[in-house]
Amino acid sequence: MDPTQRLPASLTSLDAALAALLRNLAPVTPIELPLVDAVGCVAADIPRFEPVPPRDVAANDGWAFSARDLVGASSYSPLSLAAPPIWIEAGAPMPDRCDCIVDADAVEQTGSIVQIMAEAVPGQGVRRAGSHIAGGMAAIGPGRTVTARDLLVARSAGLQRLSVRRPRLRLVNIPAISGDTATAELIAESARASGAEVVRADATGRDAESIANALDTDACDFLVTIGGSGVGRTDATIAALAKRGDVLAHGIALQPGRTAALGRIGAIPVAALPGAPDQALGVWWMIALAALDRLSARNPRPTQTLPLHRKIASQVGIAEIALLEKSDHGWMPISVGDLSLAAIARADGLLVVPGTSEGFAAGTPVDAYILRDE
Repeated sequence: MDPTQRLPASLTSLDAALAALLRNLAPVTPIELPLVDAVGCVAADIPRFEPVPPRDVAANDGWAFSARDLVGASSYSPLSLAAPPIWIEAGAPMPDRCDCIVDADAVEQTGSIVQIMAEAVPGQGVRRAGSHIAGGMAAIGPGRTVTARDLLVARSAGLQRLSVRRPRLRLVNIPAISGDTATAELIAESARASGAEVVRADATGRDAESIANALDTDACDFLVTIGGSGVGRTDATIAALAKRGDVLAHGIALQPGRTAALGRIGAIPVAALPGAPDQALGVWWMIALAALDRLSARNPRPTQTLPLHRKIASQVGIAEIALLEKSDHGWMPISVGDLSLAAIARADGLLVVPGTSEGFAAGTPVDAYILRDE
């Protein structure tokens, strides 16, 4: 009997495959992490902040005054002071009855005579209470990816930990005949960049029994396999998935990524990605990342609408991924369906041409997912 995996006669549409994987998938329970470990995770329930600064402070070094006491002072008509002024450093609380800061060279002292040679207005050189963070606001909204800038806000507010959602992703690499692990490393790095806690594992062989033994879901929220999903003579990932759970779809109407499979082991969703980097990345972008976002309760990923500089032609019946480069206030297609490594590295945006479409004419405004933060 021929043990080779086979694709079904009809491929599963991208929409149907995605719906099957996301069905009944709920966000993971938030956890508290030290600030340094929270970067890249998705914010959950962040407490309302106290005002920062809690009271008026000096925004720069200088002399603290009440502005009403300086009316009329100038270099032509210096105002003599009855008492020496108060020197204050940036960040220090403002002294009582003082509401402005003047520069050091605005005050002259000759013996016991002290003169001010400039007026000021209330609030000059002063950072008002709550000007950095207003009291009661949530500066890090739920569903947002935590960045280094958010940590600055959290530290300024006196927080030491943040409540975040960090799905646990188990990544099982099916050993390639060549021994190459570049695809597994790519997906692991992409998952970490999306806020997942990644645990790597390797199947001991390419046979169904060895792969099935590596499909451990006890300590994960999402299981992703790399390799062995095609119809080659040594491909057995789908057979292994069938041994451990349910195969929801094998063969997705997506290019690249046609030989991918989706399933469940108990309540844990499983995505079986092809071993080639472009094929795996196509499925990661369009399906696996959506599952990870659902588990993280992440806000929708950013898109940008720009006109196409050149037409995109696509075959009806299969969704195709187009990689785009931003150029002259528009999107320039650099690869459609067949994604070279150079195109993957260059791309600024990603566009999905639906299976019902033949493509887009030049000049058509299209909504592309942003692949770069800069």
